[in-house]
Amino acid sequence: MAEFIVAIELGSSKITGIAGKKNLDGSISVLAVVKEDASQCIRKGVVYNIDKTGQCLTGIINKLRKQLKYEISQVYVGVGGQSIRSVRNVIVKDLPADTIITSDMINELMDANRNMTYPDQEILDAATQEYKVDNQYSLDPVGIKATRLEGNFLNILWRKAFYDNLNNCFEKAGISIAEMYLAPLALADSVLSEAEKRGGCVLVDFGADTTTVSVYHKNILRHLAVIPLGGNNITKDIASLQMEEKDAEAMKLKYASAYTENNDIDNSLKYSIDAERTVDSRKFIEIVEARVEEIVENVWCQVPPDYTDKLLGGFILTGGGMNLKNIERSIRNCTHIDKIRKANFVTQTITSGNADITAKHGDMNTVLGLLAKGDMNCAGPAYNPSQNTLFNNDDVAVGTPADSYAPSAASRQGQGIVPTPEEKKKAEAERRRREEEERKLREEEEARAREIEEEKRRNSFWHKFTRKAKEFGKKIIDEEEE
Repeated sequence: MAEFIVAIELGSSKITGIAGKKNLDGSISVLAVVKEDASQCIRKGVVYNIDKTGQCLTGIINKLRKQLKYEISQVYVGVGGQSIRSVRNVIVKDLPADTIITSDMINELMDANRNMTYPDQEILDAATQEYKVDNQYSLDPVGIKATRLEGNFLNILWRKAFYDNLNNCFEKAGISIAEMYLAPLALADSVLSEAEKRGGCVLVDFGADTTTVSVYHKNILRHLAVIPLGGNNITKDIASLQMEEKDAEAMKLKYASAYTENNDIDNSLKYSIDAERTVDSRKFIEIVEARVEEIVENVWCQVPPDYTDKLLGGFILTGGGMNLKNIERSIRNCTHIDKIRKANFVTQTITSGNADITAKHGDMNTVLGLLAKGDMNCAGPAYNPSQNTLFNNDDVAVGTPADSYAPSAASRQGQGIVPTPEEKKKAEAERRRREEEERKLREEEEARAREIEEEKRRNSFWHKFTRKAKEFGKKIIDEEEE
């Protein structure tokens, strides 16, 4: 039976599907790559039209099946989008004196944090920041004696409606999800070094319609935000010079620069728009630089003040927008941070004949990172072109559901794994079962406490004295009546 992994990335303006095989030496051989324009159904990485998105996903799967010659039983999915944001949360647990912290206590804190509710928001993942044990901070407090345990978490949220729309799209397309990942975290694991995460860094993914900012320090995700600005905004600004967007995109790729020294600008130079029209180079430069400066300033504003002086790893740039000329200079001017690296490619060893991948322009890094995350076979039986639908063959192999092999929800927190609807239902059922058990246990303990109290009351001196007095009085009355 064939073995390969399939990953799908829902980008800010397109959907990318990729299939690859992991080799024994750890390298990955890319077998197929397909793309679908999703500008009519996805805006800034968020699904707005469920039917059209489902059609795009179906098109992706069909093209991959034809290239691979095999059915696809399940896929890995990467999600992002402008509604993603991170929020800090603190959970506190008071403990009896001389209590030794256990892993169960840590899991209880994680579960309590994961059960937090936010209006119209869904918790996609939770990254543990650190624990405060009494007055000391610790990353692993198990085994420490304490009277107070405090867990600090970074919850990553997404609009509930967008989460539901995304899952509906895959359901309509008949595509089984093996695992759903937060695309920014999968990207970070594939382009950042351990030294950069440990020393502190800002990963900036310049996309077409969005720019994603991830801040790391001491190997922990400290902040995540998606800015609704990207390379297409520069193109639209250029198009305001009365030209079509395709011509504006061509001019951007040919002439645009994120920063140009004033002395280097030739006031007599004109750029050609078409056979009849031109634009002054200075005006063109000012339009581009103004938008780039806005994007960079928004990126810098997303870095929490606590970490602006703790970025030993500097800035790491990726995504198609990082290829804009002099982008590093623009970032240095705004942030005054000199250490800037372009992550043109992932750290994994990838072999491929696809031009988009071999070009190493950074725009394929996220989907390659998702492919690297996969560890379950996504191949089904041999592809039969006569079939009209994706999964109407009874012999199609169904992949192992994520919740049947995955570790506990608590241990998966901070890994960028987004719970599927099935996992959420199972977790909710488990939560209700625990609450019911805890309720019964409390009732039993209260009943035992009442019995003990009643027994104490019956055995007390005053109770015995009162009983004896009543018995003596009753005896006297009985004797008088006789």
